[in-house]
Parts: sequence; C-alpha cells; structure tokens
Amino acid sequence: QVQLVESGGGLVQPGGSLRLSCAASGSILRPANMGWYRQAPGKERELVGRITYGGVTILTDSVKGRFTVSGGNAKNTVLLQMNNLKPEDTAVYYCNLHLPATYYSRGIDYWGQGTQVTVSS
Repeated sequence: QVQLVESGGGLVQPGGSLRLSCAASGSILRPANMGWYRQAPGKERELVGRITYGGVTILTDSVKGRFTVSGGNAKNTVLLQMNNLKPEDTAVYYCNLHLPATYYSRGIDYWGQGTQVTVSS
C-alpha cells in the first residue's frame, strides 16, 4: 500500500504564493508519475501538473508561467510552487501517484487526502 501525505495549503490573497508538498511512503514497486490535481466546488477534478518518472513535467495551460512542479519518483516527493495566485485557483488540491500499467499489472492511482487552497482578498 502507498500513503501520500500533503501539506502547505491555506488562505492567500490574490497575487500571493503558496507551496504544496507531498511525500509518498509504502510499497512503490515500480517507476511512478507524481503530480497534483484540483477540484473546485461544482467542478470535476482536473490535472494541475505532474512529473513523470523520466523527469518530464506537464502543466495545464491555465497555470503555465505561474506554477511549477518538481520532485518526482526518485525522491518520492512532489512539490507544487504556486505564484501569482488567482481566485479561480481556489480548490481542494490532491496529490496523486500513478503507477503506469505494465504487461503484468494494471495501472494504479493513489491519492492524498486533499488540502484546501483559498485565494481571496
């Protein structure tokens, strides 16, 4: 089993910054992608950014130039640095660890408990 523990959410004014951290522990038996999703009230969960086990980072268009994702499977941690935050970034942010499917195993997703980020004046 894999456990993900998140920290770093909170309340910030527009234009401010926050950094989210996620640490993974447990039986991570093959290379994994790690990343962050978010879910705002009344909306579906969406990808914010991820880093693959090969070190490739992906960010959704709405956060490019403001957010960075770092860390990854080698360190079993993933960080999300969020700058120039906007009210529309308000959501619960979830850490994700994805074990890609192989010939022998299906793909598996693990989730953190979620951390609230609120951007408001």
